Amino acid sequence: MFNITDVMSEDECYKKLRELRWPDGVVCPYCHCEDCEETGRASKKKANLRYHCGRCGKNFNDLTKTIFRSSHVNLKNWMCCLYLMGLNVSNAQIAKELDISERTVHDMCDKLRRKVFEDRPVVQLSGEVELDEVYVVAGHKGHPEAVKKRED
Repeated sequence: MFNITDVMSEDECYKKLRELRWPDGVVCPYCHCEDCEETGRASKKKANLRYHCGRCGKNFNDLTKTIFRSSHVNLKNWMCCLYLMGLNVSNAQIAKELDISERTVHDMCDKLRRKVFEDRPVVQLSGEVELDEVYVVAGHKGHPEAVKKRED
């Protein structure tokens, strides 16, 4: 039987996270400085790299200031969950595929949806804007006198 979590390794998930988070090189999540150096690996998660900021002097890792930090769920399951959410798979089915509880999947999906909503770009229309098939309500609910025909 095929298991979705066999598609990527934990190392590949961390590599992809670094590529998406820091496309132009590691940046300190505290002071946004680019003068950061790798100092090793996190003790429990070997794929999780540690860094030291040359400006503010703080230490951080790949998960610092992300929704994945201090999660008991591994990054591979987070990535698989996000992928399955994109396919519109139910929480119950995601839980079954990842072999974790439905409550945990519910919390993960909730965090992912909230983060996507928070980070959405602000849309500002400019210039000429056209709309098709606009539905206009004819009546004024609760105010029948506003739509009553006038006798001339």
